[in-house]
Amino acid sequence: MPSLDAWLSEAESLLAATRRAGFGPAMDRAVAAAAQALAAGRPLLACGNGGSAADAQHIVAELVGRFLRDRRALRAICLSSDAAILTAWSNDQGFNSVFARQVEAHGEPGGVLLALSTSGNSPNVVEALGAARARRMTTIGLTGEGGGRMAQLCDHLFAVPSTSTPAIQQVHLCLYHCFCAGVEAAIADGTATA
Repeated sequence: MPSLDAWLSEAESLLAATRRAGFGPAMDRAVAAAAQALAAGRPLLACGNGGSAADAQHIVAELVGRFLRDRRALRAICLSSDAAILTAWSNDQGFNSVFARQVEAHGEPGGVLLALSTSGNSPNVVEALGAARARRMTTIGLTGEGGGRMAQLCDHLFAVPSTSTPAIQQVHLCLYHCFCAGVEAAIADGTATA
């Protein structure tokens, strides 16, 4: 078992590598796109599997509820949250299209899909991105090193420079907290244009 010091040292190193990757301008663009969509009442959809499903729920909770500031509720939906939809569609049609089907139901032009997959290759997440692109939605991806199959489908890609799932997820938390703070500030301050 690694010591806590070793674990934190590894996390610190990956955070530093992520800072060097220069995601700042991409984050600014992703925040602006999401804030613009939400200010206009368009949806932000989020999806992922396993820990990334929990992260998608976390993001949506911050946007519907509040992150740091009081402001109106935002139209955010987690595609990983509805057990009835997930099990019915997966049982009848297959798991690979379970998020794409919900994008078909809730997505609209000018909306946003925020997709999480540490490998960048989760078939149901990749299909959801394809469905979002077909609906002219902005696509934002949080992945691990290289971005996998998601890379070519994301308008804004944050590919954490690691292949370790837990390490990637730790950095994803930092990235999406920054994203939520930026979106919330733009909405609360009225700087997001519809």
